[in-house]
Amino acid sequence: MNYHWNWWIFFEPSLDGTNTYLTTLFWGLGWTAATAVVGFAIALALGSVVGVARTAPIGWVQTWGMVFVEVFRNIPLLVQMFLWYFVLPEVLPRDAGMWLKQLPNAQFYTAAVCLGFYHAARMAEVVRAGLLSLSRGQKMAGQALGLTLPQTYRYVLLPVAYRIVVPAITSEFLSCTKNTSVGIAIGLVELTGTARAMQENTFQVFEAFAAATVLYLALNMVIVFAMRSVEKAAVIPGLGNRIAGRGR
Repeated sequence: MNYHWNWWIFFEPSLDGTNTYLTTLFWGLGWTAATAVVGFAIALALGSVVGVARTAPIGWVQTWGMVFVEVFRNIPLLVQMFLWYFVLPEVLPRDAGMWLKQLPNAQFYTAAVCLGFYHAARMAEVVRAGLLSLSRGQKMAGQALGLTLPQTYRYVLLPVAYRIVVPAITSEFLSCTKNTSVGIAIGLVELTGTARAMQENTFQVFEAFAAATVLYLALNMVIVFAMRSVEKAAVIPGLGNRIAGRGR
């Protein structure tokens, strides 16, 4: 195999003539992190609403939550990305569609929203599992105190459920971060996109994607260690061990 290794390529000017390839990779990493954070924030908020709906004692609300989960969980992410970016502007009213097409950084917003809805379906099941792991007595105690059903979820059930499912939330955050690479399909210049552009311009394919691999690993390790701190702080004495014991 006659491949010319050149690790100094990272310090050569990139195609724009103002930054090095290493700088462009870090710019791509920044877009990856931003897309992951915004997308997961949407997923956590929307997934919590849907997760609550899945456990609500109201038939049509449960049905709505189930439909949302099954639709967004079972359509491939790449297909959803195309639908959000190429199809949605065409089916909306003309003015709204034109606004979406002319939106600055439209690829970023589209990718973040798409990831948000896709992972919201998965987060809904995580929140649902956390709520179902709680004893019925907690819900009854909240209502006995005079709290409404929404207040019982907000002040009694969800705070405990979140603390139980922190490890699952961490896994979803990591998945969301890795799935930002699908944004390349609609032109989002995130880390995978910048690595691919570097490879196409320099033909140093191994160096480009080796750097992208290291940067993805570094970003995900930051998330892992940060979420471990959250997990340790969120442990409920006695409850965490009891829940863990049920799974063995």
